[in-house]
Amino acid sequence: MNPHLSQLQPYPFERLRHLFTGVSPKPNLTAISLGIGEPRHPAPALVLQALSANMEALSAYPATAGGLALRQACSDWLKRRYQVSADTANQVLPVNGSREALFAFAQTVLNGQPDAWVVCPNPFYQIYEGAALLAGAQAFFVPSRAENNFAVDWDSVPEAVWAKTQLVFVCSPGNPTGTVMPLAEWQKLFALSDQYGFVLASDECYSEIYFGDKPPLGGLEAAMLSGRTDFRNLVSFTSLSKRSNVPGMRSGFVAGDAKLIDAFLRYRTYHGSAMGGMVQAASIAAWNDEVHVEENRALYREKFAQITPLLSQVLDVALPDAGFYLWAGVPGGDDEAFAVELLAQYNVTVLPGRYLAREVNGVNPGQGRIRMALVAQPQECLEAAQRIVQFVQSHYPPSS
Repeated sequence: MNPHLSQLQPYPFERLRHLFTGVSPKPNLTAISLGIGEPRHPAPALVLQALSANMEALSAYPATAGGLALRQACSDWLKRRYQVSADTANQVLPVNGSREALFAFAQTVLNGQPDAWVVCPNPFYQIYEGAALLAGAQAFFVPSRAENNFAVDWDSVPEAVWAKTQLVFVCSPGNPTGTVMPLAEWQKLFALSDQYGFVLASDECYSEIYFGDKPPLGGLEAAMLSGRTDFRNLVSFTSLSKRSNVPGMRSGFVAGDAKLIDAFLRYRTYHGSAMGGMVQAASIAAWNDEVHVEENRALYREKFAQITPLLSQVLDVALPDAGFYLWAGVPGGDDEAFAVELLAQYNVTVLPGRYLAREVNGVNPGQGRIRMALVAQPQECLEAAQRIVQFVQSHYPPSS
């Protein structure tokens, strides 16, 4: 057995199932889950049509590098979205969703030194930790500060850690906070990367769900604005799951430093991670169309405009920069107890924030918060929010 498997902690949803063991929600209320960030808006018709029209591709082995048409569609999207030019031959690579790519990328770039660090935000997407541990490295968690719009406190990382860091995971817009990194923060990381030689893996799967007029800054875009036209030591990861509501299609792409992309392609050739031709055809259709993306974004904006002011009356919560989560502080400060009682009394599922973070120096930055995924249809999300308000008002009356 791989000895590193014993280091893996239970996934947040496994912990949630254990937490809810023996809890019996009131049967008169329909169950509503805000716990899992699984897009539930309808998949666009153009994607479904492309899938059904290309079923003959099932009879052929696909190339790991993907077809030229798909790589071109990805490159064209980068140009439209970020004004970034990426060479389709050596700077773009299709992947089977950002989750497997983030994990596999760590196995590609980490060199097996047991004292190597992988730095990631805290709270964080649990794949970052698992990828680090299974590659034989250590994970160093950097807190997101509530007092600074949940920005990651990169200045808190000791110099001794930076000196042995080989990979830094960046998530912008953040999961679960929704925080978008500004250019100055990117430039700080670029300077550190130049000084210490580590690679930046930029997880950008929530980039197309945002609430202001200006779309979130991307890592490659930040590099271009900083004069780093070769994207040295930087690879960005993006996905169709959230953008196009096709999480089951498992489709995305990575782009960036040609040397890293070449190494990643070599790894993936042995890993057996080629994208099927039918999915490639559907992905081309999705990347080439923005109408369904704008409609999807409008639907999220409608939900958040209704629900955020409602919940802010009883929870410590505000509209995020982007993404489809609300990251809310709960009264009493016990996120697990809050989640259990909310399920029992109102049949609404939320995820305790501590499950998305790790305790460092006696502090878990997710404790006392819950993550709510507003992925269902607007009426269902609104109903859940109304129940949460009733729950808080009845169980946590204001002190006199």
